[in-house]
Amino acid sequence: MSLLLALLLDALLGEPPARLHPVVWMGRYLGWAWGRVRGFGSGAFYWTLGALLFTLPALLLDLLLRPLAWGGLLLGLLLKPLFSLRMLLAEVAGVERALGEGLGEARKRLSGLVSRKTGDLSQEEVREAALETLAENLSDSLVAPLLYYALFGLGGAALYRYANTADAMWGYPEHGARGAFAARADDLLNLLPARLTGLLLCPPRLWRRLWKEARKTPSPNAGFPMAALALALGVRLRKRGAYALNPAAPSPTPRHLSAGLRRVGLLGYGVGVALGVALHLLGR
Repeated sequence: MSLLLALLLDALLGEPPARLHPVVWMGRYLGWAWGRVRGFGSGAFYWTLGALLFTLPALLLDLLLRPLAWGGLLLGLLLKPLFSLRMLLAEVAGVERALGEGLGEARKRLSGLVSRKTGDLSQEEVREAALETLAENLSDSLVAPLLYYALFGLGGAALYRYANTADAMWGYPEHGARGAFAARADDLLNLLPARLTGLLLCPPRLWRRLWKEARKTPSPNAGFPMAALALALGVRLRKRGAYALNPAAPSPTPRHLSAGLRRVGLLGYGVGVALGVALHLLGR
């Protein structure tokens, strides 16, 4: 029942305060460690040190709490900060609202969600980027941490969230060997969740096209949920100078973005409930 409780907390309350948020603590550690990383070896060392610092306590808490009658309640409270769907939906919806206020405001709002430069994006490109981050983060922010929780308990969810945060801070190509270990670790952990998310998002009749479109992106994983949403909505999603997914389709409109939010929200919470029920039936 811990997973179902965590989903309910996410839907009703959203994120805990920053001072209590483990992902914020992970970010602070990674910011401190980055100044000490000199190359691939030290990057691997400090990444592993952080993984141990955040994963081992989560693993021990899981082992201690799971046998207790009220342990599921506490596990649900501890799991909630390790995934987020409500905030993702709100942030992407905020980009669309900002477009109504002006392109400059929308670019600024989008810059907090994506790594690409947003200062010269057109209105179409802003909306396309918003849908891309919606799809990619359905995998990164919900499906992956919940899947690793289902497989390995609280320690699995903590390890995934740490790896994903490290990639977001260290894994840029321009960081070269310093961030390479973090980037590769995140790629490995996302191999299954990204493909699962893509298959769930995309209508089965389009699965063959999904595999073809997903390979267009430089990332070995992000293309699957992004291409799936592009095909499901019948829109084009592109990154200037890099790729265009479902290129023959039109650029998304406000109606498409609303449909994308509904699809991702229903699928995200639906996957969570299904995993929660399955774990309950298995006695976990």
